[in-house]
Amino acid sequence: MPTAPVSPTPTTVEDLRDGQRRYAAEAKLASFATPRYRLDSADWGDPARPAVVFVHGMADQMKSFCMVQARLVGAGFRCVSYELADGYHDGAALGHYAHPEFVADLFALLDHLDLKTVHLLGASFGSTVALKAAAAQPGRFPRVVLQGGFARRPLNGMELALATLGGWLPGRMEQLPMRRKMMSVADAPQFVGTPPEALDFLDAMGGRTPVKAAAHRGMILKDLDLRPDLASVSQPVLMIGGDRDTIVPRSCEAEVEAGVKDVRRVEIAECGHYPQYTCPATMAEQIVAFLTKTT
Repeated sequence: MPTAPVSPTPTTVEDLRDGQRRYAAEAKLASFATPRYRLDSADWGDPARPAVVFVHGMADQMKSFCMVQARLVGAGFRCVSYELADGYHDGAALGHYAHPEFVADLFALLDHLDLKTVHLLGASFGSTVALKAAAAQPGRFPRVVLQGGFARRPLNGMELALATLGGWLPGRMEQLPMRRKMMSVADAPQFVGTPPEALDFLDAMGGRTPVKAAAHRGMILKDLDLRPDLASVSQPVLMIGGDRDTIVPRSCEAEVEAGVKDVRRVEIAECGHYPQYTCPATMAEQIVAFLTKTT
């Protein structure tokens, strides 16, 4: 299906404040032990409502979706998100973690919450977890949303060098020298038209990610290729992309479009890789329309 262009509604300070306030007041935070790590999760909304499970990206946190989730909860959905294993405080032995372990963690969460059927949203790195899970158990996920999604994303030389170096560095991303300056070059152009608080929120969420965890996820992408799995993804898939995305090339999204049977892509104008930060209202609107579509 051809890509549908979408005009954005940029985030506002009120969106950010309301999303964070409601997340703090309404989302139920919990932890449980999987066979691999202590999994922290947030469960927001009426348990009787249809559930959407969010899988975050390479250097992000489950709270990053709070503005989108606030709108989905208001539209009658239950939103569940969780932290990927990071080896920093959760007991995960990242040296024993490959891509299948991240997928197994998702299924462990669903089984723990007794969620037999859920919609699934994967963002960036999380999209690979969502795709693999959807291919493995298509009947469990009626609809799948991929934001900045891909089946493979080869690393260039600089990215490979940074991921290799990051595997040896302690601490969190926020402690890296020149991090904010690098963000001003790589990320700030994707936040044009939004209040500075939106970029600050990205900084805060990404900054909490352990350097080794982000590097480890990057190294997983080095050899990951899920294109053979795409034919097994039989449920409807919505891809959400931005025309300013400098992180996931359009060609990577196109590979998913070519391999999945039932896929629709929307492209948000004047949007980069982070619509959950820059235009959450638009992202939520597209998700709700997709999940409630009857045909």
